[in-house]
Amino acid sequence: MTPRALAIAGSELRILRRNRWLFMATLIMVLFALALTFAGSAPTGSLGVDMLTVSVASMTTLSVYLAPLLALMMSFDAISGDRDRGSLSLLLSYPAGRGEILLGKFLSHLAALAFAMTVGFGTAGALAAWSGGAGVDSLLALGRLIATSILLGAVFLALGYGVSSISGSSTAAAGMSAALWLIFVVLYDLGLLGAVVMDEGGVFTQSIFPWLMVANPADAFRVWNIAASETIAVTSGMTGAASALPSWAAPLSLLIWPLIGLGLARVAFGRVEP
Repeated sequence: MTPRALAIAGSELRILRRNRWLFMATLIMVLFALALTFAGSAPTGSLGVDMLTVSVASMTTLSVYLAPLLALMMSFDAISGDRDRGSLSLLLSYPAGRGEILLGKFLSHLAALAFAMTVGFGTAGALAAWSGGAGVDSLLALGRLIATSILLGAVFLALGYGVSSISGSSTAAAGMSAALWLIFVVLYDLGLLGAVVMDEGGVFTQSIFPWLMVANPADAFRVWNIAASETIAVTSGMTGAASALPSWAAPLSLLIWPLIGLGLARVAFGRVEP
């Protein structure tokens, strides 16, 4: 990490604050997390778990959809938007390499996402613990949820930079980002579900399906949070998929994906003409 990358990160953070992106992302996370926390509190009595455990299970589902969406909304015009506004030529004239520019943007957007996730999930978790109690396992699960949500956001920030670099305009980048979100978060799981139904409990379901799940960062995020907490696994209903894999599979996938995304984005950004 270089001073130039940090300077770019600081500049991008000021732009996010001026455009109210930081405020809006935090507000969205707080509202959705609070809504799911109290809407999903009914099963606590029948399952014999505290309210925070059920809240974390609900917020895990929320984060699978919302963290990638917020990340892509922040990053889809990071390159194409500068090119459309005519500021990319000025940015590239600075004494900073393209890798440093990309890293600076990534650090600023990741900091904004981390702030929104921490405040949103932290507020909902604190209220759930205050209202219905919390055990050590549920508190650890909340901390793990926040950390893994930030990692999931990092994956889609990096993928968003790649999309922004290869698209011809911000409009095209927005459409490609929407397609990317749809593929990773919705269509991938539908395809796996169809394959499992056709396989009828055969080799694919027992041996291949769990590995294909963690190959997708969104599913790796979900499996990591489920496998790490027995009580959340019970409330989520995904115990089988989580237990069929070694404990390192989902964390490794989620840790590697941001590096893959940034590598692809750097290659794509290197081919962009100002």
